[in-house]
Amino acid sequence: MRTRVSLLLALLCFVAPRFTAAQDVRIPVLVPLTGFLALEGTSQKNGAVLALEHPPEGVTPHWEVEDTQTAPELAVNALEKALEQPAVAVVASMLGSQILAMLPVGAEHKVPLITISGTAQVTEQGNAYVFRFFPSDAVVKVAQARYVVEELKKKRPAIIYQTTVYGQGGRTVLDAVFKKLNVVPVFEEGVDITVNDMLPVLTRALAAQPDVLVLQLHASSTALLIRQAAGMDPHLPIVAGSAIHQPSTAALLEPEELDGVCAESASSPISGGSPEVDKFVADYRAEFNTEPDAYALAQYDGTEMVLNAVKAGATAAEAVRDALAAQKYQGLAMTYYSDGHGNMAHSAIILCYDGKTRVPKVVQRYDNIDPQM
Repeated sequence: MRTRVSLLLALLCFVAPRFTAAQDVRIPVLVPLTGFLALEGTSQKNGAVLALEHPPEGVTPHWEVEDTQTAPELAVNALEKALEQPAVAVVASMLGSQILAMLPVGAEHKVPLITISGTAQVTEQGNAYVFRFFPSDAVVKVAQARYVVEELKKKRPAIIYQTTVYGQGGRTVLDAVFKKLNVVPVFEEGVDITVNDMLPVLTRALAAQPDVLVLQLHASSTALLIRQAAGMDPHLPIVAGSAIHQPSTAALLEPEELDGVCAESASSPISGGSPEVDKFVADYRAEFNTEPDAYALAQYDGTEMVLNAVKAGATAAEAVRDALAAQKYQGLAMTYYSDGHGNMAHSAIILCYDGKTRVPKVVQRYDNIDPQM
């Protein structure tokens, strides 16, 4: 009998570490893959999946991908369905209207939502379960406006923005930053996401005699406006939002149409910068047969931070939330840490195209941006 007990104890000692070492966790990926944000949403999904496919040693993540399309109610339904089973975190839609609708559900279930939405309001709701790994408009719009005024020396910007939550929120921040820089825009107008001819708004903008166009538009609208602007006034500089940094967006234009176009972004993976970023680019190309962008890299970094928190012992949603709220993480794009509201990214870059290639060059970097300037 004593021999059997000893043998049983020996077996338990041998088997137990196998269960504690392999941290099995579930991280659903709920992002827009169809509709007007399909390009950006696909990048978000790819970044998350690449991280999940290459977890830290000892961590075994499980995930499913759900297309939230563009309606807020579809995102909420997808999140409620996903949380019918335990999850340590959720990769949540980058679309402003969707993530805002998802926030109460995440808080109710006490599950952290990992997003790359640029909409400033996302972290202004007092929600302790949202973590944004892409710099918000309160960060990147500061960089965008400062570059226009301090580097380009422009004083008469014309702002063209989308009538979505993202577009309107960015326009509000731009107005505030330009005011602090003692610059008053000579023109401001919003365009609906369904507009497929930018000539009318461009005509009205050019009539105000701006010295620069400042854009806060989604990918398809950005590409369309740049193309039509190149035909109307090829010498007028354009400083766009982060959409045009995407290789998939730049591919919609000829290199000469991009000549003189600059943009704010969190990063530009294809522009290089370190061996680690180069490896990420190579892995991404091999996995998805396309070029990565800042959205993909930011979501990769955010998902990696979650996985590393799990490796360190945070195997429940609340423990992951606590780790994200308290720790610093050195990602590929930047160092991430929470400001107490879930804003994890505090740096931005300006990149510009030279008219010869679709690979932009990073021309300016702004670190530790204070949203209040």
